[in-house]
Amino acid sequence: MPPQEACGVVGVSLTSKGAAPLIYRGLRALQHRGQESAGIATSSHGQLHHRKGMGLVTEVFDRDTLEALRGPVGIGHVRYSTTGTSNLENAQPLVVKLRDEDAALAHNGDIVNYERVRNRLQAQGVEFLGTADSETIAEMIAVEYGRTRDIETAVRRASTELVGGYAVVMLVGSKLVAFRDPLGIRPLVLGEVEGGIAVASESTALELMGGRLTRDVEAGEVLLIEKGHDLRSSKMPNTSELAHCMFEWVYFSRPDSVVEGHPVYEVRTRIGQTLARESPAEADLVIPVPDSSRPQALGFSEVSGIPYAEGLIKNRFVERTFILPDQKRREEEVRVKLHPVPGMLKGRRIVLVDDSIVRGTTLREIIQMVRSAGATRVDVRIGCPPIVAPCYFGVDMKDRRQLVASGRTEEEVAKVIGAESVHYLSMNGLVESIGLRRQDLCLGCLTGKYPVEVPEEHRRFQKNLEEF
Repeated sequence: MPPQEACGVVGVSLTSKGAAPLIYRGLRALQHRGQESAGIATSSHGQLHHRKGMGLVTEVFDRDTLEALRGPVGIGHVRYSTTGTSNLENAQPLVVKLRDEDAALAHNGDIVNYERVRNRLQAQGVEFLGTADSETIAEMIAVEYGRTRDIETAVRRASTELVGGYAVVMLVGSKLVAFRDPLGIRPLVLGEVEGGIAVASESTALELMGGRLTRDVEAGEVLLIEKGHDLRSSKMPNTSELAHCMFEWVYFSRPDSVVEGHPVYEVRTRIGQTLARESPAEADLVIPVPDSSRPQALGFSEVSGIPYAEGLIKNRFVERTFILPDQKRREEEVRVKLHPVPGMLKGRRIVLVDDSIVRGTTLREIIQMVRSAGATRVDVRIGCPPIVAPCYFGVDMKDRRQLVASGRTEEEVAKVIGAESVHYLSMNGLVESIGLRRQDLCLGCLTGKYPVEVPEEHRRFQKNLEEF
């Protein structure tokens, strides 16, 4: 099954009415991006109100808690930990002091040099409560704000020290601040909602808040939003290059979202069409691994002429298996999460389409399930090139030893997961399907070449090789 990203963020600034109900709706639209914890912070007449907890958005918030989150401006967050342990201390939004003022911050992504920045801040006397890199961002901005007393300048200065992929929303008094890393690795969009302005990790969140997408927040852009209508934009230094994460189109984003102006559903359909041309198969049915692989499977079916069928039914009340906290639980939950349609697969040759393979363990369980349902042959087609290197920018795959494609051919991967064949989408096929220039995409996990220098990456790589 595919990797899971760190989290989703929402920020809302309204002219009058309370922001919390809209933020709640936005977070529910982003629940797929993180299910460990959820939080909301709002501001009313300079007073900060905040609530966060472990679990789903609907588990953390009810009518009473939302009513207590007063004020027309606020931010929200859903989290899946990639840096920092899974506990309430690291749940967001984080509350920090900006001189004498309370502020809150929520973050999506990873800071690859956060340990170095954290150690330097600690040497300056800054105290940390948790282990998440989000706290390092907050404290770095707090230090710069103490020097400048201007939040935009503080963010721009902090960005020169912070290396990685990040989309951040901040609440500073009555101000909503939103910014994106200089390469645009992690997504962030800007839109209009009734009575104000909102930002979110995905366009669908804006629409489910009753608003509409205006545009993507630009790479390295810093937005300052006040009173639901006053918006000011500035840019960080060094924003001439782009490196948008290709996994937003492959898997992360909802199929009804638009990322960098390219509708996700259309991209995934093109991926399936290209995959069918590159790696045809003789089969009776094309079956998607639900839910994120449906457009790819439909595209594969359209080009190949092989009938499409929903051969695996998903239990929608079970959380995504990849984002469960350990591999054993992920494997145990597969058969609770998916179930074959009785009789549909018996005696059939199946093309099983998935969006990506990371560890391969969950897909192996699914293939066994398909065989148990009577399939005579299972050919796997993957709508992404092989993942052969870690991601350090907000995806939970930092160890090469866990990557099934690392050091293995397609034939060897097929043997590991129990399929007759495995074929991946080509790199050119991926880039052409997305519709952006190759140099504008982050393909680090596919190539081992990253858009920024990752501290100690070479040493980590050598260590992992030695431990094989």
